Amino acid sequence: MAGFSPEWLALREPADHEARNPQVLAAVGGHFADKASLSVLDLGCGAGSNLRATYAALPHRQHWTLVDHDAELLGFARARLAAWADEARQQGEELVLAKDGKTITVDTRQVDLNKDLEWVLGWQPDLVTAAALFDLVSRRWIERFVAALASQHLPLYAALTHDGRETWLPEHPVDAGIHAAFTNHQHGDKGFGPAAGADACEIMAEAFRKSGFAVSSGDSNWLLDAKRRPLQESLAEGIAAAVGETGRLDPKAIAEWLAARREARSALIGHQDLWARPI
Repeated sequence: MAGFSPEWLALREPADHEARNPQVLAAVGGHFADKASLSVLDLGCGAGSNLRATYAALPHRQHWTLVDHDAELLGFARARLAAWADEARQQGEELVLAKDGKTITVDTRQVDLNKDLEWVLGWQPDLVTAAALFDLVSRRWIERFVAALASQHLPLYAALTHDGRETWLPEHPVDAGIHAAFTNHQHGDKGFGPAAGADACEIMAEAFRKSGFAVSSGDSNWLLDAKRRPLQESLAEGIAAAVGETGRLDPKAIAEWLAARREARSALIGHQDLWARPI
């Protein structure tokens, strides 16, 4: 799967944290409220944003294993986490953090989730989590993933899966054409087969219910306005570039749309959070 730059991940992190669905996160925290400690496996961890967004809802002692295919990004995640914590120290290969009265031990592993998925889940964490991952993988991979979780009775907290909704204001004449072309582009192969894209939320919920899991979900939309202008501009540029690769729209129309979207009053980008646990 193609990687994401630290700059892009840092730009989106405040919007990601603001968008998290509080009811879904509270349900995750409530499930583990009686545990003194918790082991967490974070898939496609990027720069560690998921840990920073989730830790406060979890028990006081946490052990996180951060998994990503990008070794440089894993190093960046360790540096970001050390700077974010109230205290940080190295203990062998692990990073031990103190944050808001919690003790968080962090291990990082470079893993190919296409080849080594079952092996990774075999580490038997208490909780599996991922953010902004599942729209990038294929239906077949999601079904394989859910089957592996079911076989080991592991719960999943999945945050910020893109669900295809977009509303930009003010409207533009080619919004519909841009959206259709971008949706088509999202189904391209990101290294896991044809990506589920905007269908991922529905595919996941269906697969979990068929496997006997209890499933709850809620919106975690990006709400972009003037205070998120750099993210809005970067997002619009990425959409325009993707649409250009499809060849479905005239380049002039794409350029006009991009110019308008750099100055858009607001944008809603739809995501969903999901909490699935074996019954």
